Amino acid sequence: MHKKIRNIREPRRKEVETDKVNMDIKGQLKENVERLKELFIDCSDIVFRSFIAGNRKACLLFVDGFIDSATIQLHGIKQILDELETSAITAELLSEKIVSISSVKEVTQLDDVVTNVLKGNTILLVDGVIKGLVFDAKGGERRGVAEPQSESAVRGPREGFTERLRVNTALIRQKVRSNRLKIISKDIGEETATGIAVVYIEGLAAPELVDEVLERLNRIKTDGILESGYIEEFIEDDTWSLFPQIQNTERPDTVAANLLEGRVAIIVDGTPFVLILPATFWQFLQASEDYYNRFHISIFLRLLRMIFVFIALALPSLYIAATTYHQEMIPTNLLFSLAASREAIPFPAFVEAMIMEISFEALREAGIRLPKIVGQAVSILGALVIGQAAVEAGIVSAPMVIIVSITGIASFTIPRFNMAISIRLLRFPLMILAGLFGLFGIVLGILVILTHLSKLRSFGIPYFWPVSPMSFKDLKDVFIRAPWWAYDTRPNQLVKKDTVRQSEGTEPSPPNVNEEGSPS
Repeated sequence: MHKKIRNIREPRRKEVETDKVNMDIKGQLKENVERLKELFIDCSDIVFRSFIAGNRKACLLFVDGFIDSATIQLHGIKQILDELETSAITAELLSEKIVSISSVKEVTQLDDVVTNVLKGNTILLVDGVIKGLVFDAKGGERRGVAEPQSESAVRGPREGFTERLRVNTALIRQKVRSNRLKIISKDIGEETATGIAVVYIEGLAAPELVDEVLERLNRIKTDGILESGYIEEFIEDDTWSLFPQIQNTERPDTVAANLLEGRVAIIVDGTPFVLILPATFWQFLQASEDYYNRFHISIFLRLLRMIFVFIALALPSLYIAATTYHQEMIPTNLLFSLAASREAIPFPAFVEAMIMEISFEALREAGIRLPKIVGQAVSILGALVIGQAAVEAGIVSAPMVIIVSITGIASFTIPRFNMAISIRLLRFPLMILAGLFGLFGIVLGILVILTHLSKLRSFGIPYFWPVSPMSFKDLKDVFIRAPWWAYDTRPNQLVKKDTVRQSEGTEPSPPNVNEEGSPS
């Protein structure tokens, strides 16, 4: 059966390979257009707009819906050609006349014409000219810059990335106005030819890190890239790890802040989620808003998150272990209350917890997939109604509903969705260990997780750094957020040369006060 499938596919692959173009642009427009129409056969969205300029025939080639027709009419390509001496038309002269249109370049082969048309550019071919002009007149309906949907903040910029590559690079360039900001572009995907941009600050990002990123991207040989998640799985260090090793964000300010710390960003055309690497465990517990509020507030919020991360991971397991194996650890009055609530429950605590946790996860998934207005009502009312009905029916106890609810709320305090769902998945193995071995199973499970985190690396950087290996100097941005004037150097694991972030004397000094107590 497998041989038959392979034999069917092989001829198709050969047919695709023979479709590759490798022909120079001819001096006769008719021949060029006929060849291009053969290549774009059955492509109804490809427009061939032929016209006569002076005594010369010309043709505009573009994808309907990709270009802004007003731009072409405004710059008046036809009128420009009419003004030229028809006997002296050259590609260089045409390029000089279309100076008001950005990104004008020349191509000499038809395969370059095909590639640029499919990227959304417009091609101008003129009879008698052996070169084609490629210019940027992109337009069409696109989502504009708006507030990020997945990373809302009370204080901070409201602009988020869009699905257009060049809009996203411009948003970053607005934040980092330096000629050291480098953007390397490339295409990945045999069929989709998806545009990729690798962004870094020269002198801050380690050259070996940039080289490693480019090398891993060059190793990707696939038919298509539709979202940055494709890239993430191709280039991460340990695909089998549950923990995300590359951060993704919709916020340009987050990308800019990480670039200033020596990290590298990868922008993928067609998605608003930009990848940031290398990433550490602690990055996923930090919100961009931490750096915009006063540091006292940020310290409180970070410590609160740390506590609730542990609750989201281990609270159901601790309840199972305490009620099943370690009743002596529970205060007497609370033990009597728990025993009374569980008296009519037919299931052990482990089965009870699994029922509620799986039901809660199903309700959360249903709330995400349904329309936004309906989804919120389903997730909230569903949890209330089902939880109350389950207690009244004697399937689960009231304390278990409280435990599961607190655990669910705790998981929402984690700022990054990919880390939050990793913690949610690890909750179930811990519950199984707690049901089998009690507290010893929980300790064993947490030790395995910590060992894995200590061994994991992201592009050469230890995932648990700066806790493991310990770097006391860089701990000021882990469990707490130090005042901004205390960030005098950049992270030593990322930046090796230009380590000074701010000059001496930045620390605020107390005001001069005279003898009467008023400022002098």
